[in-house]
Amino acid sequence: MTRAWNAPRCVTVALALAAAAGLGSCAHGTPGVDTGPRAIAPAPDSVTIGLWHMEETGGQHVGDSGPFRLDGTAGLDTRTDFGRYGRTRQFTSSLDSFIQMEYNPTLEARDGFTIEAWVWVTAYGTWEDSPIAARWVTSTGDRSWLFSIVGQKLTPPLAPAVSPGEHATLVGVAATGALMFAYVPEEAGGPRAYFSTRPIELSRWTHVAATFDGQVVRIWIDGMLDAQYASKGSIRPSRAPLQIGNTIDPRWLSTFGGDLRADQARDPNPYYAFVGMIDEVRLSSSARTQFESVRKP
Repeated sequence: MTRAWNAPRCVTVALALAAAAGLGSCAHGTPGVDTGPRAIAPAPDSVTIGLWHMEETGGQHVGDSGPFRLDGTAGLDTRTDFGRYGRTRQFTSSLDSFIQMEYNPTLEARDGFTIEAWVWVTAYGTWEDSPIAARWVTSTGDRSWLFSIVGQKLTPPLAPAVSPGEHATLVGVAATGALMFAYVPEEAGGPRAYFSTRPIELSRWTHVAATFDGQVVRIWIDGMLDAQYASKGSIRPSRAPLQIGNTIDPRWLSTFGGDLRADQARDPNPYYAFVGMIDEVRLSSSARTQFESVRKP
């Protein structure tokens, strides 16, 4: 497996200038409050595969405003709240905290790739990492890509159980809070993992993105290029669904009783659950080079 990691670097933000420009404070905020400048939410364009605004006021249905209408289903332990734009989904430390979009061939981005989202991280994960979005089912070998935040990598007695270690070789010694993008190359070889140079801050809205054009993986934070790595190839297609806020073997999920939920007979520990809010998830078939930012140079 290829792994890339750089030491964290400090970033200075001119909050006073932003406030003077009428942008408001963007470094911190209160859950359920849009802390950035009021603007229109992202809209689908010619390279959008899926765009999930998380605008629902409740229930399990999650609508896609993209061209292919890749609607999803939310687990019972997600909640709706006020988000970066309008409403959002709140995720908890639970197996039933997830959103799943069933496999569709349109999920494959062969010529270019971007995954992006707004995130509010309430707490770093207890174990290896907390996925923001992924098409990655380790147990079945259906792995394409994984976009997540590195966790604390705790073990008992600090953690309630020993992790199954499904993402351990990806995360390695990366720092807690770092943004990780991993993918399995279509050509022969093990998975490749790449990391941001600085951690994602807790308790603030942050725009995060990873792009890949077949030559270079780039990681973006708040609209600014944070790190880039040479990585020639293409992402392997698979039959994996798209999952947001967790990675769960889809064979564990059942609609028995009318709701999509995890099999309670399985290990109940939520090893890969995201804790916080995720909004405006967009998957694109091109490596984007411009993103909205709440931070100004």
